Amino acid sequence: MKRIGEIIRELREEKSLFLRQVAAEIEIDQALLSKIERSERMPTRQQVKRFAQFFGTDENEMLVAYLSDKLVHELLNEEMAVKAMQVAEKKINYIIKNKNGK
Repeated sequence: MKRIGEIIRELREEKSLFLRQVAAEIEIDQALLSKIERSERMPTRQQVKRFAQFFGTDENEMLVAYLSDKLVHELLNEEMAVKAMQVAEKKINYIIKNKNGK
């Protein structure tokens, strides 16, 4: 599975663009973009949306990759990470169901 940085790098390379070109369009520093592509830094949600728009790719898919990376980063060293994710999924489904049922 690809991390958000890997996805961004592949999209940039597919279009044969330089880091500086993409960084200028997204309005971030070239060094920050380089760190994002190497998965040393996480982009913000807003930056992910700008990447999706700039590259003409599905915003929801980019956001899923971004959010999953955030979850992995937060839970990676937790012994009960998988169990916690299963419980969280149930909670989210419960909240959505009750929210939509009202």
